[in-house]
Amino acid sequence: MTASSETPARALESTCKARAVESFLDLWFYRKVGFQLALLCARLRMTPAQVTLAGGALGIVAGHLYYYRDLRVNLLGMGLHVLSNAFDNADGQLARLTNQGSRTGRALDGLVDNLVFASVYAHLCLRYTAGGGSQLVWLLALAAGASHSLQSAAADYFRNAWLHFAEGKGAELDSSARLEAEYGRLRWRDQPAKKFLSRLYLNYTRQQEWLAPRLHELRRAAVPPNDERIAQAYREASRPFLPWLNLLATNPRMILLFALLGLGQPVWYFVAEITLFNLLLFALLRGENAVCRRLL
Repeated sequence: MTASSETPARALESTCKARAVESFLDLWFYRKVGFQLALLCARLRMTPAQVTLAGGALGIVAGHLYYYRDLRVNLLGMGLHVLSNAFDNADGQLARLTNQGSRTGRALDGLVDNLVFASVYAHLCLRYTAGGGSQLVWLLALAAGASHSLQSAAADYFRNAWLHFAEGKGAELDSSARLEAEYGRLRWRDQPAKKFLSRLYLNYTRQQEWLAPRLHELRRAAVPPNDERIAQAYREASRPFLPWLNLLATNPRMILLFALLGLGQPVWYFVAEITLFNLLLFALLRGENAVCRRLL
């Protein structure tokens, strides 16, 4: 499929996953900007991986700019962070536009996202300690980072579960058993980068299955993604949790971070990750696992 064979609106729609799992900000800003970036990158013959790395570089620089206690510099960092997130949307849109999607690409995307937030967390800690704050902030940041990892994994898993069951799109709802078999066939000597990324993606998928064991069981019990009975039941039972799902996505985190930077108190972002976002995670896990239990 190419964009030239469709109207612009239909071409844009084809690069989005599903409106139900996209936030307002994604639909009306990031997806539109990302689509234009994807078209530009396609003309430049860039691969989705190159777009991912470009966005990651912008995000890492943005994290560095949060170190400075100068709001003008912080605003520049925010702008780069928004652009980084636009590239993060564009890589997936480019992959769908050009049929280049792959598990390796998803693994690279996840790795780069973690590096961006590692830069943000590290520079916020350095900013805090440079201002006379306690070194214990690093422990707070580690706890926040671990929380962020679990929250993002769960949100991604349930988003893909919605696509699999409710929308009939199962390409990104993977099984650790199948991934482990594929990982075992790769050789470090022949494909070191691909094997490394496959290992990361395998660990990530295991983490998701550990967080939501009932969903993993439901997936095994209903292999075809077009089972209308399960699709309808899952759609009705899970729809109330979609707003919670979107609250665990990147946009609310960025808005909160930007607000705290504007107030000159970004260290409170760590506290929000550990408390507010973990409460959302707990509620989402409890609700979604209950839904899957009823459907089994």
